[in-house]
Amino acid sequence: MLGALAACGEHDTTPDAGDGRVTVLEAPVTPNPDLDLLFMIDDSPGAPEFAINLLSNFASFITVLQALPGGLPNLHLGVITSDMGTTTSGSATPAPPIGQLGNGGCSGTGKDGVLQVGGAPVTGAFVSDIRLADGTRQTNYTGTLADAFSVMAKVGGGGCGFEQPLRAVKAALDGNPANAGFVRPNAVLGIVLFSEEDDCSVKDPMLFDPDPSVLGPLQSFRCTRFGVTCATGGATPDEMNQVGAKSGCGPNATSAIIDDVAPMRDFLVGLKGDAHEIFVAAIAGTPEPVAVELGAPGGGTPIPFLAASCTFFDPDTGFTHAANPGVRLEAFLDLFPDTRVLATACQNDLSGALGAIGQLAANATGSTCIRAVLPPEADCIVEDIVGAIVTPIPACGAPACWRIENDTSCMLGQKLVVDRVAAPDPATFTRLRCKL
Repeated sequence: MLGALAACGEHDTTPDAGDGRVTVLEAPVTPNPDLDLLFMIDDSPGAPEFAINLLSNFASFITVLQALPGGLPNLHLGVITSDMGTTTSGSATPAPPIGQLGNGGCSGTGKDGVLQVGGAPVTGAFVSDIRLADGTRQTNYTGTLADAFSVMAKVGGGGCGFEQPLRAVKAALDGNPANAGFVRPNAVLGIVLFSEEDDCSVKDPMLFDPDPSVLGPLQSFRCTRFGVTCATGGATPDEMNQVGAKSGCGPNATSAIIDDVAPMRDFLVGLKGDAHEIFVAAIAGTPEPVAVELGAPGGGTPIPFLAASCTFFDPDTGFTHAANPGVRLEAFLDLFPDTRVLATACQNDLSGALGAIGQLAANATGSTCIRAVLPPEADCIVEDIVGAIVTPIPACGAPACWRIENDTSCMLGQKLVVDRVAAPDPATFTRLRCKL
């Protein structure tokens, strides 16, 4: 069984290839009350319909953090968009503008990873909410945190239709002077990606070449054709261009046009110095199924396009919304197997997804609440991690041991308790892995 989270569409664990267990908790033994949280929100046409769902359920995320023993962490909260214009990682000069600006067109550097506050009642480029020694909080916004975020996150749908979420995150965090002070050296770093499309972080400006003779029509399908490879039906860009179902898909690590996702992990780990101090999450299209179909945009000649992997009906608007398979986004999350959540954007109620991400953030700052419902017979192991050293801890019956306890303050009602003979190294992270 996958427990309560999976029933809501959340996948917060990645199977371990060695023993079949998945991580359902990783937390530092020394709580860290400082959290830098970056939301990357798709601002391409069509994305605002999904964002409405995000905004209306954000309180579920905050509720989990407020339930921590110390209350809400010392929070920096920022918002960026996926619009990187026609910039690429392989050239310092943006490609010429394409499309109709304000309606999916791309120009210059786009928003370039700069933190967005819109019309939110926030002083500065991001929310700051810090607990002072006397228990009061020092904030730079008026109203509630959820209200401030709901304004910041209304990024609209006029951004570039070639979404570059991973490059936007790097642009935001890699010494961007507009975002000075957002990242604190000793804080946990959390990244939440919200997108109806897969990542299209561009390496070569030729992706934006309007001439269709080399790369095909100037449509976002180029991102899939050259940025994703599939063992069946898509081993080469020419195969990916063919109509039909694909399987065994992942990033095209050798593409000359689209960036691989692995260097993004290297950048983040280099920024923080320790992968355990980072958690990542995405609310996006399900990574499967992957299929290519033919369509005729504007009634013209049919061309290949990537079929949606999931849809949902919005009773409030009467429309059915669709999201494309997030193959590259999932692969990026899988580079952080112990500290990740992937949830589908194709659901009317995102409270479960945001609650799961909130629990992931809570674990990263020290909570030992478990991110899945464990039956009594669950086959689990607990390990202490210090640097590269992993030390198993026996189940109770030994002097130093672990056990699962019920705790109504936890979102799913269970927490990990570890009894120790001696105090652990303060740099220790404790991990619970189970066969579900």
